Amino acid sequence: MTKILCLATALALVAGPAWAASWTVDPAKSKLGFSGTQTGEPFSGSFKTWTATIDFDPAKPEAAHVLVSVDMASAGTGDQQRDEALPGEDWFDVAHAPKATFEATGFKPKGGDAFEAPGKLTLRGISKDVTLPFTLKVNGDTAHATGKVNLVRTAFGVGQGNWSSDQYVGFDVNVDLDLTAKRAP
Repeated sequence: MTKILCLATALALVAGPAWAASWTVDPAKSKLGFSGTQTGEPFSGSFKTWTATIDFDPAKPEAAHVLVSVDMASAGTGDQQRDEALPGEDWFDVAHAPKATFEATGFKPKGGDAFEAPGKLTLRGISKDVTLPFTLKVNGDTAHATGKVNLVRTAFGVGQGNWSSDQYVGFDVNVDLDLTAKRAP
């Protein structure tokens, strides 16, 4: 009986989920931004409403899990005309795709504080594999991550009709992450 109990315990530990800590994002110290070009001039903006569920053990980055959900209607650039157009059918089409998500399972250490988070980005109902390079510093129960990924907007159907070329709005868009989180008790 003791052997069976030991075997069952060992199997549960091996087959069970990694015991990663949950982290809570501090929205006052975090930002999800984007930048691009319009008529050759740079512009930038941010998403005001987004959430992130983070499970991460610094000793086992390969077992991490992150799910980010972005309210696409919360995009703002400070330019009234652009901000009114972004939620529309030609751009983010929030009537049909109100949320964008990024889900990563496992971080790949790249040396020092550098990591990559391979995952799936879904935007306008189109899902693509995306790898987010980022740096991570953990100090006690506080983690700070910064990262940037370059996307081609048309790969996700962003910019329809007259906007499907790069004549006015460049194809390349950067998504920037500056995230501070606390380890959940």
